[in-house]
Amino acid sequence: MVRVQPGQVDKVLTILKRKRRVSKDIMVVSGRADICVILNSSITDINKIVIDLKNINEIVSTETLIEVEVDLGW
Repeated sequence: MVRVQPGQVDKVLTILKRKRRVSKDIMVVSGRADICVILNSSITDINKIVIDLKNINEIVSTETLIEVEVDLGW
């Protein structure tokens, strides 16, 4: 989840789409975040990508949500 400076969504989308390794999917969302970036990679690669995202000046903050598969034995 990515929050950007007001009026900068289109600019950040353009930057993210140019980064080929970044995403499986990028979408504009409404709510606490402005952009949702879906990643499909190892935790190490995701960490590197998030650090890279923080170098984009128009990005205010990021929040990472990790999908976890759990076998509850039911």
